[in-house]
Amino acid sequence: MAHAQVRDVPRTTDAPARAPQPFFPPVAAAGPRPPSTPPTFLDVLHHRYCGRLLIASVTGRLSLGMVPVALILAAQADGHSLASASLLAALYGIAPALGLPLLGRLADQRGLLLPCYLGAATVASALATLALAGTTHLPLAALRVALAGAGCPPLEGALRSLWPSVLPDAAHVRTAYTLDSSTQQIVYATGPALTIAIATWLSPAAALALAATVTVAGTLAFAATPPARTWRAAPRRRERLGVLRPPAMRPLMCSLVFLGATVGALDVATIAAADRQDASWLAGTLPAAFSAAGLLGGVLFARFQPTTAPRPRHLMLLGAAYTACWLLLLTPLPAPAVLLLTLLPGTVFVPLLTVASLTVTALTPPGTSTEAVGWTSSAIRLGLAGGTALAGPLNGHFTVLLTAVAGCALLLSARTAPAPV
Repeated sequence: MAHAQVRDVPRTTDAPARAPQPFFPPVAAAGPRPPSTPPTFLDVLHHRYCGRLLIASVTGRLSLGMVPVALILAAQADGHSLASASLLAALYGIAPALGLPLLGRLADQRGLLLPCYLGAATVASALATLALAGTTHLPLAALRVALAGAGCPPLEGALRSLWPSVLPDAAHVRTAYTLDSSTQQIVYATGPALTIAIATWLSPAAALALAATVTVAGTLAFAATPPARTWRAAPRRRERLGVLRPPAMRPLMCSLVFLGATVGALDVATIAAADRQDASWLAGTLPAAFSAAGLLGGVLFARFQPTTAPRPRHLMLLGAAYTACWLLLLTPLPAPAVLLLTLLPGTVFVPLLTVASLTVTALTPPGTSTEAVGWTSSAIRLGLAGGTALAGPLNGHFTVLLTAVAGCALLLSARTAPAPV
């Protein structure tokens, strides 16, 4: 198969263990020449199983965008303050940071089905109980929220582990990463908007029940595909640090924590901005606009991305651009201007996330592909939780968001890839 000759993506089929590839791998003499233009999203989706896997994965992850907003609305409906409600939502962000690497490691060791089924069952039971019992008793509600977060099925890691086995070469895999990062914005655009609509029409409890339903439906559809049923990771060496063994991986993971904090702070900042400006429509439309701009940024990046693996300077440039795009939001602005200016960082977010994810893949030791994406998701989720938790007590001011962006850019300016060998 053509994908077996690719040098800049890790193997996901059974193969003898080998040393991790450098970030700038040499091109094999007999390997296929890179295409003159990158493959498009449609080129990726035309390959067998790709569309089905992507749709199922996004559906199963939709609850990640629904639950934080549903928890805030449910806690406020039960009489809790915004600060308490945001801390409860932050707990939901912390729990996947603990569960996803463990479920990812289980997937690398035992296949994808067991962690997917186990995670879906845990999430469904925890969210259903939370919808029925409410958040009046905060300690019990916090326990259920923690279970719902920790049990999130590792669908993102599973999908990225499957890309090399269903696509022909590294160029298609890079475009698939961009496609995946772009469609993730559907989670954070559709999720909050759908939650607010269901909570307004029915109740926050109904939104939590719907989140449980889509998690189970998406996970079962994903696990039913032949690639997911048959996939096995490459053999791995037992090491104390595992995925985090490459030194360049650690500053990169820290930068992803700050990147996630920008989105977490934005969720609270939009609700606070809507209250300050007496514009309730801003609470749902601003995150949706940010995510819609992310889709546009992903499409543009897929069209104009380099035909080879990204380099460290791309991370630094994208990090600086992302920081600059948030500066104007520090000034007092009317609600329509805030909405329009949020489109700018949204456009940069997906390219930045894509290049960071490709860098993580290049640094990942063999046999740890699903766990590596679990650590990536954990870093972002920790940032989401931290941004949400800090933005609540500080009344959702955009200063928290800009501070997180600056930290991300600073860490991306560090050496996030090994020197060529």
